[in-house]
Amino acid sequence: MTCCEGWTACNGFSLLVLLLFGVILNAIPLIVNYVDEDQFFENPISCFEWWFPGIIGAGVMAIPATTMSLAARKRACCNNKTGMFLSSLLNAITVIGAAYCLLVSIQALEEGPLICNSQSNATSSCEFSLKNLTTNYHESFDLQWFFEDSCVPPTDSNNPSITNTTASNWRVHNLHFNSIENKHRIIHVSVFLGLLLVGILEMLFGLSQIITGFLGCLCGGVSKRRSQIV
Repeated sequence: MTCCEGWTACNGFSLLVLLLFGVILNAIPLIVNYVDEDQFFENPISCFEWWFPGIIGAGVMAIPATTMSLAARKRACCNNKTGMFLSSLLNAITVIGAAYCLLVSIQALEEGPLICNSQSNATSSCEFSLKNLTTNYHESFDLQWFFEDSCVPPTDSNNPSITNTTASNWRVHNLHFNSIENKHRIIHVSVFLGLLLVGILEMLFGLSQIITGFLGCLCGGVSKRRSQIV
């Protein structure tokens, strides 16, 4: 196996692991929502898990490149110029999917869970538009919604469940599922920080394989049989 094929196989295994992590992370809020409400779309944690950044972006769009790269271990399709070029081409799709996962995750972390932004706390308040991924960023990125005493927007000044949440209560219970609000905040930040990391790593591995594929094309890309070497 040539160095190009060796690195291609390594990239394939790494992409497979990241692909599985992306799908699992994206599925967590969907499963929690189904378990809590016994049906989908009922009081979801956020709008952004329904963009499927981990299932589609980091998952489905990475499958072709992952399959192609793993085949290099058996010298099935990446041991010639055409195979290495095709590997690079498929990894371009992986990079696009990883970028999609990255953008959705950043936007999700910036806005916080649905409970922090909408009184209806339902997908009816979600705006599913690709324009939102590029035009709705604030000037400064922070996780203020996660560290606030309560991120739930007040609807009634006489409602003690909303207005009487104190800083001391948040410091005591901030890492526990003591309320629906805290539960949604913790799940949201954990899932999308994980997807952010998955998107970054997939993009790096995809770009490295694009470079490796072109180098394989330039260097011939054909590995010699072990018997010929011996």
